[in-house]
Amino acid sequence: LRGGTREVGANCEKTDKLPGVPERSYVHQVIASQFDQNTAYVCFNHHRYGDFKPYLLKTTDGGKSWQSIAATLPERGSVYSVAEDHVDRNLLFCGTEFGVFFSPDGGENWVQLKSGLPTVAVRDIEIQRRENDLVLATFGRGFYVLDDYSPLRQVKGGTLDKAAEILPVKDAWMFIPNMPLGLRDKGHMGSSYYAAPNPPAGAVFTYWLKEDIKTLKAKRQEEEKAKADKKETVYYPDMEALRKEDEQPEPYLLFTIRDASGDVVRHLKTDASKGLKRIVWDFRYNTPAPVTSRYTPAPDQLFGDSEKGHLAIPGTYSVSISKFEDGELSQIAGPVNFTAKSLNNATLAATDQKAYLDFCKKAARLRKSVSAISQIHGELSTQLGQYQQAMLDMPAPPQEALKKSYEIKKQLNQLSLQLFGDGTRARREFETAPNINDRVGLLLYGMWNSTSAPTQTYEESYRIAVKQFNPLLDALKAVSRDLDALGSQLEQNGAPSTPGRWPERL
Repeated sequence: LRGGTREVGANCEKTDKLPGVPERSYVHQVIASQFDQNTAYVCFNHHRYGDFKPYLLKTTDGGKSWQSIAATLPERGSVYSVAEDHVDRNLLFCGTEFGVFFSPDGGENWVQLKSGLPTVAVRDIEIQRRENDLVLATFGRGFYVLDDYSPLRQVKGGTLDKAAEILPVKDAWMFIPNMPLGLRDKGHMGSSYYAAPNPPAGAVFTYWLKEDIKTLKAKRQEEEKAKADKKETVYYPDMEALRKEDEQPEPYLLFTIRDASGDVVRHLKTDASKGLKRIVWDFRYNTPAPVTSRYTPAPDQLFGDSEKGHLAIPGTYSVSISKFEDGELSQIAGPVNFTAKSLNNATLAATDQKAYLDFCKKAARLRKSVSAISQIHGELSTQLGQYQQAMLDMPAPPQEALKKSYEIKKQLNQLSLQLFGDGTRARREFETAPNINDRVGLLLYGMWNSTSAPTQTYEESYRIAVKQFNPLLDALKAVSRDLDALGSQLEQNGAPSTPGRWPERL
C-alpha cells in the first residue's frame, strides 16, 4: 500500500505490515473520507492464497497507523468495496463475497442488508446523493439499488436493542403511476424488450423487529434442538400441548395508518419475522370489495387489476405497528408522523380536496353495500337450487314446496334485472339499460385512478344508485324470509340437509 501526500506530484511512501493483513494481499479499494482529510479506508483481498477472511482497515492520522474495522463481519467473506455516507460519517457500507453490510457506528458493528439481494459478490458501491440511494455492482448478477437508505442514519445506540422501532419516514410524493406502454409492465413488447420494475409508489416504512414472534411449535422445536445439541433426552410432547400448537393462530404484524384526525385509513398485514425491513403504503384506503371474491391478476395477465381502495389526499398521517399473538393485538412501535405530498402533475386536480375525499368515501360505502346485496342474491339463488333438489328426495309430496320455490325464483329473476341487467337482451346483442352495478362500476373506474373532482355524470350515477338501493335491499330481505320459511317446511318433511339449514333437535 502506498501512502499519499497532500502535495500534487510529491513522492508516496510505502506502507506495509498492516495489522492483521497477510503479505502479498491485493489492495482492492482505497477511499478517502469526505469529512476528514486524515481519514481513509482500505480493503484487502487474499483469496488467491485460499484466505477468504475480511480485511477492512481505517486510518485517522493520514496513514501513519491503521486499525481493523472488520470485527463483526462474517469470518468467511472477502471484502471488495467500501463506501462512506455523505451525511453521517459513521455510516459505512462494505461489499463482500457474500453480500453487502452496513455499520451505523464507524465499523464497530456490521449488519447485513439482504432483502431482494441474492448471495453474490458485491464488487463496487456508489451512492446517489440526491435520493440517498445505494447502488451495487455485483459479480455476474447485475446491478442492485437500495432506494433511500437514509433511515439507516437513525440506527444509533439503542435502536437495535429495542424490541421494535419505526425509523423516521421520508416525505412521500403522491401520484398515480403512469403506463406509457398502455398496459402494466412491458405491455405487448415481448420478451426481448428489457424493462426493470420500478419501486412501488407509496410511503415507505422502514422498521426494526429484534426477535421473531414465535409460535408454540417453533418455541418447542427450538428447545428440543438445544437439548439434542447437548445430548439431553428429548421427550415427545403430550396431546394437550400438541392441541394448543395446532389451534394457535399464526402471529403477525399489523401496520395502522391514520389521518390527522386519528381516523384509520389503512391496515397492512405482514409476517412477524425479525430484522430491518420495509413495507409500502400505496396512498389508498382499505378496499370495500367483498373478502370472498377479490380478483388478483396472474403475473402474466396484463389486463385488469387487483381490488383497491380509493386514494387518500395529501396531508399528515401517522403509522404504528401492533403485533397479533394468541388473540391479543398490542401496539409495539409508533405512532410516527409523516407527510404525504401531491406531485402536482395532474391536469385537472380537484381544488376542494375534502369534497373529493368525501365523495370517494360515499362511493366506497355504496360499493360495499351493492356488493353485499349482489353476493346475497347469488347465495339465495344457490340456496334455492339446493332446496329444489332436496324437495325431490324428501319422503313427502313436493307440490306445495315446488310451487313456493317457483314463486321465489321469479322474485330473484326480477331482482337480477335490477342488479345485473337484462341478460336476455344482452345475449342477443340488444342495448340494455344501466343497472345498479353498472353505475357503481362507473364510479370506481372513474374515481379510483383520478385526482380530479367528480363529474356531473358521476354524481348523477351515485344519486340514482343510492335511490335504487333501499328497495332492492328490502326485496332481498323479504326473499330471504320466504326461503327461511321454505327451509323450515323442508325440515319438517324430512328433506335431506342443505348448507346453512339447521336440523331439528332429536
